[in-house]
Amino acid sequence: QVQLVESGGGLVQPGGSLNLSCVASGFSLDDFVIGWFRQAPGKEREGVSCISSSDGRTYYADSVKGRFTISRDNAKNTVVLQMNSLKPEDTAVYYCTVVTWFSEDGDEYDNWGQGTQVTVPS
Repeated sequence: QVQLVESGGGLVQPGGSLNLSCVASGFSLDDFVIGWFRQAPGKEREGVSCISSSDGRTYYADSVKGRFTISRDNAKNTVVLQMNSLKPEDTAVYYCTVVTWFSEDGDEYDNWGQGTQVTVPS
């Protein structure tokens, strides 16, 4: 079965850090561009970051640039989103999916997992 599973979310104080993992089963992640998205309560889904399949290029939304880092661990068939200096406005459910490149809202994709909840209290 081909699927992506997100994990690593939790409750963290402002200024703290979390590492989210996107683990693939049934296919090799390193053949695909992978994007992270998030959706906060009452808000539209938004693109957070993506990483290319071949040359390691990355892209970040302005809201997370300088705080989040996306990377691959091909040995574990995983894409990691390292999140530092977390803010209350980072509170959301975070999702990963296969993309063609960065998307502002991910509306062109329809393969979404359960996501992982990140909560940063104000």
